[in-house]
Amino acid sequence: MLLVWMTAAAWLDRRGLRTPEGSFDAIVVAGCRVMPDGRPSPALARRAELATELWRGGLAPRVVFTGGVGDHGGSEASVAAAHARSRGLRADAVWLEERSTSTEENARYAAEVLADAGLPRARVLVVSDSYHVLRCERVFGRRFDEVVGTGSRSVPYARAKGAMREVPVLIAYALLGRL
Repeated sequence: MLLVWMTAAAWLDRRGLRTPEGSFDAIVVAGCRVMPDGRPSPALARRAELATELWRGGLAPRVVFTGGVGDHGGSEASVAAAHARSRGLRADAVWLEERSTSTEENARYAAEVLADAGLPRARVLVVSDSYHVLRCERVFGRRFDEVVGTGSRSVPYARAKGAMREVPVLIAYALLGRL
């Protein structure tokens, strides 16, 4: 059983490292925690940096940062956006969704932000950690016409830990009909 779990975790992680192709209406960055000092967590910083790289590569004209206010600092979205702007993302390309507290809410509220801007059922590129990409694609796919995901690459220990956690979470989402 442990071997199956580890194999599934490794597959999730590897799958999320695909290089996206094509053009999108928006890049959507899944939220992640903010550190006690108000800085983005390493995972949130990597997501913001990857989104900035993809935007610079011309994959989408706008980046929607998601995530509400957690235990520390500003919203996950505003902290990630500030980090991305410090890396060269233009302010006019930044859109914020600052209410969400879960992957499901990231998708729901990002869809509302884009619909309010005249882009209902948009084609989006979702950025998260590599092991979280499959769940993001499935959850966001319920709200958008087309979803492609790509993931940032963290240090091996964090990736392994996150991927191992993601396996039962995916099973739970499937059993609850949320995928």
